[in-house]
Amino acid sequence: MRYILIGRGKMGSLLQETARAAGDEIEAAFAREDLDRLGKLGKAADVVIDFSRPEALPEICSYVRRTGTPLLSGTTGYTAAQMAQLEALGSSAPVLWSANFSLGVAVLYRALAAVSGVLKPDFDIELTETHHNQKADAPSGTARLLLEAVDPAHALTPVYGREGNTGKRRKDEIGVHALRGGTVAGTHTVHFFGPDEELEFTHRAASRQIFVNGALHMARLLPGKPNGVYDLQKILFGENA
Repeated sequence: MRYILIGRGKMGSLLQETARAAGDEIEAAFAREDLDRLGKLGKAADVVIDFSRPEALPEICSYVRRTGTPLLSGTTGYTAAQMAQLEALGSSAPVLWSANFSLGVAVLYRALAAVSGVLKPDFDIELTETHHNQKADAPSGTARLLLEAVDPAHALTPVYGREGNTGKRRKDEIGVHALRGGTVAGTHTVHFFGPDEELEFTHRAASRQIFVNGALHMARLLPGKPNGVYDLQKILFGENA
């Protein structure tokens, strides 16, 4: 496989190292300071892999529309308008975006979707996420993904942290709390607090390698697919092959 990488940070460096160890080729790797060079390339790879910042999106969109190169993106922090731009690329190429490429998180999403409907009427739900002190966005993209699993109809009101005299907790809210410190790769816990019982679902990432392995696995599945926006969950569980 041949890749163009967007982002030369820790994830980008690990992607390069892992891909090359697997016998893949990195045709180019861009960062913020030289991303304009992407516009000068023809179709030079099988897949564009983007783990960068939201501000790189216009250049990436332009390249994908021009060349039809499949895009796999793990960039988080997009606005609703930016997500709409990303999804519109499905008319030009196969596109897969996910806030988290870990297999464990994919299974956690499924588990939460299965149980939350049963527990929501009587249980209060809170979500905590912890990341390293260099993470720029909060709450994390994975936290937002898990919120969607718990509350796909958006019937609950997210409350991002609490301060002061907020009054007693409402039944229609879901608390979201972000912790930042050290070198934590990512820990996410969804808490269900019920009458006289508690249930927690936790995923802990020991390193970024799990995200890299998952991203490269999914990237190998994109070439040859029809244009469109693909869903990680549906691909993994055989619903969007």
